[in-house]
Amino acid sequence: MRGLQTAGGAPLTGDEQPAGTPPSGVVPGSPAGGPGSPAAGAAGTVPGSPAGAAGDGREEPAAASEDAAAPAAPPAARRIAVLATIAPIVYVLDLITKTVVLRTLEGRDPVVVIPDLLQFRVLFNPGAAFNLGVGMTIVFTCVATVVVIAILRTARHLRSLPWAVTLGLLLGGALGNLTDRVFRWPSGFGRDAPFQGHVVDFIETFPGHFPVWNVADAGIVCGGILAVFFAWRGYQIDGTRETGRKGGA
Repeated sequence: MRGLQTAGGAPLTGDEQPAGTPPSGVVPGSPAGGPGSPAAGAAGTVPGSPAGAAGDGREEPAAASEDAAAPAAPPAARRIAVLATIAPIVYVLDLITKTVVLRTLEGRDPVVVIPDLLQFRVLFNPGAAFNLGVGMTIVFTCVATVVVIAILRTARHLRSLPWAVTLGLLLGGALGNLTDRVFRWPSGFGRDAPFQGHVVDFIETFPGHFPVWNVADAGIVCGGILAVFFAWRGYQIDGTRETGRKGGA
């Protein structure tokens, strides 16, 4: 080995090898030196190998397809829009009918529409729906206020169409009678009975056998019946059912 020299004429030591000579113990063309050898695979992942597939994110489409297969919750904005449509309809209809009735029927005899079945007459009600709880006006005013606030807070989680209709009826009815409690006589600004206004009732069915009511009362009663029914059937406000399946609403 002492007699070997490099191309430049410098002598080689015993530990040096000529340029281009494979490392000691590696045979040229052997698997260890090839690009597909285990050594090469350890140094860098071969494109197309399982390790490369796991590292380059190629399994993401499968995960995306699983997410796409999962049922999506109904959009909350549409459900809130339903509530925001029904509640004003009930509220405005209640105010209009009360205004018309006061202007045309106050102080007059009842107007019979269907004998022994339906008639209109003005009645100022200090109690709750259908003349219940007379003498507890301030209590019902507070209850109506709490109901309105609770419905507005619940609307943030609303995903169910049936519940959107239900809460719309309840909200419109509660606002209709609450307006009377706040602004109708003997309540109102500067008066001695704040928040104790009398609600205007004018629809009398089965005269003498059934309480007089108004549009707001109808919204509250219908909304209450629907709420009990949907709760009994397991429909949740967020659009799910107690069984874990989507309510389809």
